[in-house]
Amino acid sequence: MFSLNSSQRYYLYGTPTDMRKSFDGLSGIVTNELGRHPAFGDVYVFVNKRRDRIKLLHLEPGGFVLYYKRLEKGRLTLPKNTSKSHAVTWSDLVLIIEGIDTTQVKRKRRYLPTPKSA
Repeated sequence: MFSLNSSQRYYLYGTPTDMRKSFDGLSGIVTNELGRHPAFGDVYVFVNKRRDRIKLLHLEPGGFVLYYKRLEKGRLTLPKNTSKSHAVTWSDLVLIIEGIDTTQVKRKRRYLPTPKSA
């Protein structure tokens, strides 16, 4: 079942990735290079060097799911960030996949409740 939504955390891997990698290879990147465990329920986003392919790795109940998109024309526009991995929002991910340049988008202020201290 397709179950990606705004309630999940998304991490964009900043280094171009070999798109021949599948579940085990991408899980190895998450574990060895990002120091995270792919079974925590987060979604990991990988893009190739030409930025015309994108894979999302996600663990659902029952096993890993790999979403893969290959663009027939054009390139993905990624947010400018030099870190190895950084969080992206669901809305930013949708904009990236739909081909909208996120560097040109202006975000309006929205209320964000602050978490209460324990």
